[in-house]
Amino acid sequence: MAKIEEKQPVIDEIKGQVDGAKSAVLVDYRGLTVEEDTKLRKNLREAGIVYKVYKNTMLHLAFEGTDYAQLDKHLAGPTAIAISTEDETAPARVLAEFAKEAPALEFKGAVVGGTYYDEAGVKQLASIPPRDVLISKLLGSIQSPISNFARVIKQIAEAKEQEA
Repeated sequence: MAKIEEKQPVIDEIKGQVDGAKSAVLVDYRGLTVEEDTKLRKNLREAGIVYKVYKNTMLHLAFEGTDYAQLDKHLAGPTAIAISTEDETAPARVLAEFAKEAPALEFKGAVVGGTYYDEAGVKQLASIPPRDVLISKLLGSIQSPISNFARVIKQIAEAKEQEA
C-alpha cells in the first residue's frame, strides 16, 4: 500500500499538467549531453512548455482514461514529455528545431487536441507555424483583396471625375 501512496503525488502532478493541455509530445532523450539537455530545457521553458522526465509507469497511470492513453505504446525506455497549454504545435516545433543540432533526440509520439500522432506525424506538426503567424497570414490574405478592390473603386471614381 505504501508504494501506491508514494506514487500518487507524482501521478497527480502529471494529471494536473496534462489536464487542459493542448498537446503533449514524448521523446527519447538518450544520448543527449548534459549541456544539450540544459539548452533544450531552456528553449522549452522560454516557449512556455513544461518538459519533464517521469517513470513510464507514472505516465501510464496518469494517462489512464484520457486522450493521452494513446501514448502508452511509447512508454518504454527513457521517456521525457513536453506539454503545452498554449500552442498545439509548440512542443513539436521546439523539439524538432533542437533535434537538428542534437540528432540523439528522438520523437516517440504525440497527442495534439486529442488526436494521436506517430513519429512522422510529430515531424509534420513541427512544420506548422505558430498560431499567431497563421492568424497574421490569414488576416493578410483577407486584407489584400479588400485593398485591391478599394484601389480599383478609387481609380474608377477618379476616371469618371476626369471625364466630367
